[in-house]
Amino acid sequence: MRQKSVLVSGAGIAGPALAYWLQHWGFEPVLIERAAQFREGGYMIDFWGVGFDVAERMNLIPQLRDVGYLIDRVKFVDERGRTRSGFNVEMLRRAVGDRFFSLPRGDLARVIFDTVADKIETIFGDSITAIHESPDGVDVQFEQGDARRFDLVAGCDGLHSAVRQIAWGQEKEFEKYLGYYCASFITANYPHREERAYTSYAEPGRQISRYALRGGRTALFFMFARGQPLSRSPDQAYAKAILREKFEHDRWTEAPEILQRLETCDDLYFDSVSQIRIPSWSKGRIVLVGDAAYCPSLLAGEGAGFALAGAYLLAGELQRASGDHVVAYRAYEERFRAFIERKQKSARQFATSFTPKTRLGLFVRDLVLRLTAFPPVSDWLMRRFVIDRFELPDYSG
Repeated sequence: MRQKSVLVSGAGIAGPALAYWLQHWGFEPVLIERAAQFREGGYMIDFWGVGFDVAERMNLIPQLRDVGYLIDRVKFVDERGRTRSGFNVEMLRRAVGDRFFSLPRGDLARVIFDTVADKIETIFGDSITAIHESPDGVDVQFEQGDARRFDLVAGCDGLHSAVRQIAWGQEKEFEKYLGYYCASFITANYPHREERAYTSYAEPGRQISRYALRGGRTALFFMFARGQPLSRSPDQAYAKAILREKFEHDRWTEAPEILQRLETCDDLYFDSVSQIRIPSWSKGRIVLVGDAAYCPSLLAGEGAGFALAGAYLLAGELQRASGDHVVAYRAYEERFRAFIERKQKSARQFATSFTPKTRLGLFVRDLVLRLTAFPPVSDWLMRRFVIDRFELPDYSG
């Protein structure tokens, strides 16, 4: 093996998955995460497709099903909580052969991280500040620890990747803002609770959703349109103020209590709905995986799955190339990029349907959702937005 030591930045989904596969193929990954400890939480994601295929090869599906949820119904309600429209999630499960469930993003990350937690060196509470490449390695400087040398560096550190900023340049050069922001938090003992249902209330350009979790908890999710991105990343107080301003006039009977609970939450997720489009996913010995390279936005529905797939492909190509990063990085991108770009395009087209900006748009969305009761319509939607056409290679040979 020509290159063995790999610094993997980011302990979300892509990072631990890449570390797992690198170690599986005989490499020596080191995982670094700027947070002081493993980060729990995150919004609910649907899990299927190519990510499900990778998790299956990691033998994780039984564990993920244990922490996951089966949501039976997605519905939109009026201000009094009466159902306006919705669809049966069974059509999704039927389309992908029952290889579909939902779970909080943090629970998925935790299950993946646990596969490597006691097997590889993991550094919490530190971050990369500089990367200097030479013909025979990469010298990396850290905010806290001493400088170290590695053969390769992989940036798996998300939409706001520090590795990408150091090696490629400012985020604004590669971020495609899709015109929306989202936020999420978890609260306990919320009185309005429906098991196995995802319930949303929408006004033009914004919506609030809720879904029941185990242990008497409820997850709340906000999404709203904004013409221009914020000039800076907001702190918790500023993010709460933005959400109050956007949603305080909603007519839904649950809105006042949701906003009251927002005031006391201490772990609010808040971010733009954006994509990353970058000319090349690698530069020299440095490579990007997951949202750092090709964030499709939450509108694609499979960002976590694409992170898993990218990690699997990159490690597999490095193994196949006996550690030759030039060959492996090129093969990784050539194999996956066209598929990702199709998914990004689909997400952009879906944006206005997810949170319509006019009452006419809301009416049309409700009409389409009602039509999903007819198999020809639901089958078309599944082919258009859900079913993946990507076959993972087998690197075991």
